[in-house]
Amino acid sequence: MGLICGLVGLPSSGKTVIFNAITAAGVSSYNGSEKNQAVVNVPDQRMNKLVKMYNPRKVTAATLEVVDIPGLKASPEGNGRGIKLIGHIKDVDALLHVVRCFEDERVPFEYDTINPVRDIEIVDLELMAADSLTLEKKITRLAKKVRAGDKDTIRESVQCEKVYAGIQQGIPARKQSLNSQELSSVRECNLVSLKPVVYVANVKTMNDGHNLYLDALIQYAEAEGAEVVAVCGKDEADISQLPPEDRIDFLRDLGLEESSMERLLHAAYRTLGLVSFFTTGEDEVRAWTCQRSDKAPVAAGKIHTDMERGFIRMDVMHCDDLLTLGSEAAVAKAGKQRVEGREYEVQDGDIVTVLFNR
Repeated sequence: MGLICGLVGLPSSGKTVIFNAITAAGVSSYNGSEKNQAVVNVPDQRMNKLVKMYNPRKVTAATLEVVDIPGLKASPEGNGRGIKLIGHIKDVDALLHVVRCFEDERVPFEYDTINPVRDIEIVDLELMAADSLTLEKKITRLAKKVRAGDKDTIRESVQCEKVYAGIQQGIPARKQSLNSQELSSVRECNLVSLKPVVYVANVKTMNDGHNLYLDALIQYAEAEGAEVVAVCGKDEADISQLPPEDRIDFLRDLGLEESSMERLLHAAYRTLGLVSFFTTGEDEVRAWTCQRSDKAPVAAGKIHTDMERGFIRMDVMHCDDLLTLGSEAAVAKAGKQRVEGREYEVQDGDIVTVLFNR
């Protein structure tokens, strides 16, 4: 779908180490002045099982693009200068906000103490400073039509001014509970403080499941309904360099079914409101991505645009049923294969076959 997640955070938060772990890119040097980016496969154990069942000639996973955005530094009075490359943040669909939750004198930090909430607020201040400038420009641009009495423009300007006032009070746009009309009014502004966030707690070791810093971050995130994923960037970067089979054994020895990088990518998927559905066969097993509320024709269009235009119906079974019962024939016999029409909302884990007019 071309969706992009951007890693943001203060310098020395561990952002680039985590980028290396996510992408298994092993970037050996990084000067912090330009962005790193990579397209990564979204891990899915269901798909791995489908591949074993069908033994296809080709396997295609769902993907996300991940961008490592240069570290943000606090600027005087939060005037937005800390975001040197604000365009990179505007380009992403969700933020993976890396927050340092460990003490280590060997890893210098520009602040004397570790304080996750303070660090989040520093970054948010920079995001809001950039949004303030964007909204000021839009409100100024609308002013002429407002003076002329254009009702639609007056309403749009009032809604932009409301969001602007919230930002001036230190409330990021994503925390302002904007209604559909307000979201529509600011959509063209592409506000960076409106983008959904997953907080990435960078802890000292993989066994560091809870510490005071992580607990403070979790409490903060819960207040805004955001997810927190605890990772040890250094350990995960090392694990990502292992061959896949050794990686699985290593995690199993630790009593883990998946790495924290997998949990992070899944959290990003949920935050973006995405689901995976599958097409299967001896030629190819493939994961596709659509929005959670997408109806059958739109989801079919992800496979091929002709399928959306000529959509007739969709044959659907769920991968859990197939994996439990062992074959497509067994699923059909159990009455768990369905025919769905245009109003059906595709569910996460659906296996679909589309009938369409060519």
